[in-house]
Amino acid sequence: MNDSTATTAAAPLLEVRDLVKHFVVKRSFVGRPLTTLRAVDGVSFTVNRGETLGIVGESGCGKTTVGRTVIRLYEPNSGSIVYDGTDLAPLTFEQMRPFRRRLQMIFQDPYASLNPRMTVTDIITEGVRDELRPADRKDLAKRMLETVGLNDDHANRYPHEFSGGQRQRIGIARALAMEPDMIICDEPISALDVSIQAQVVNMLEELQQKLGLTLVFIAHDLSMVKHISSRIAVMYLGRIVETGSSYELFARPYHPYTKALLSAMPIPDPDVARANRRIILKGDVPSPTRVPSGCRFRTRCPYAMKVCSEQEPEFREVAPGRFSACHLEDGAPV
Repeated sequence: MNDSTATTAAAPLLEVRDLVKHFVVKRSFVGRPLTTLRAVDGVSFTVNRGETLGIVGESGCGKTTVGRTVIRLYEPNSGSIVYDGTDLAPLTFEQMRPFRRRLQMIFQDPYASLNPRMTVTDIITEGVRDELRPADRKDLAKRMLETVGLNDDHANRYPHEFSGGQRQRIGIARALAMEPDMIICDEPISALDVSIQAQVVNMLEELQQKLGLTLVFIAHDLSMVKHISSRIAVMYLGRIVETGSSYELFARPYHPYTKALLSAMPIPDPDVARANRRIILKGDVPSPTRVPSGCRFRTRCPYAMKVCSEQEPEFREVAPGRFSACHLEDGAPV
């Protein structure tokens, strides 16, 4: 597979190749695996310095597992995770330590990702607790709180004293305290009120410009992904089915699944909304424990052919900088 969507001539900061992460969900009495959940099944992508890669797809497609495996919260079954020239996949826990500072994560649930027994200062500075004096930790926590738009007097409070949006800002401050190069944002706005979502996304954009961050933004909300992302990767059932720049992918999607996702987006203009042709997919997403043969999307695809059940489509370049995995010559008919 060859993903040549890099926007610069420099080597990408992150290059993931053929990443596989399977989970055993049932075992026999003798410990032999009986059922394997293929959460991530051969995913490849690159992320260039300073850009934002959006990863979208339905629930259960493997987006979160990709993020957690890249950061090594999950151990990959196979594949490579080349970060700034070093493959993280084979590294031991101790060998990963220098990279944990540079590669941080913002979690989806701000209620579950913060320790309720720790003060905000302790939460933000937990990763550098052994390196700084208590006074320096307090100064760092106050600086990070100010960076994410919270007050100094929040430093000695506990997570239950904050709203969801404020807790997510604390989670962002915790990631920034490590001075990372890249932050993986695992659906950071899905648990927040709509009125707060835009504030958090705008703050991430400002921080990216100010600090030179590289972001991987995992989300369901296509309009928000379009707003913040430089490039977008569309996932379905453990595989990436299409990639391209944000503008081009929304202007002309190639893969039938991408077309269906975009057709479901709400359109504020009623005249345009009435003219929009909604693509209704049949059936449900297959279980990742029973992946269909050939093309994984064929059981729901309105354009499925005989070859779709016999051969898995190649992830190929269908236009300059555009990649799609579909047997149709240039994606689904318009």
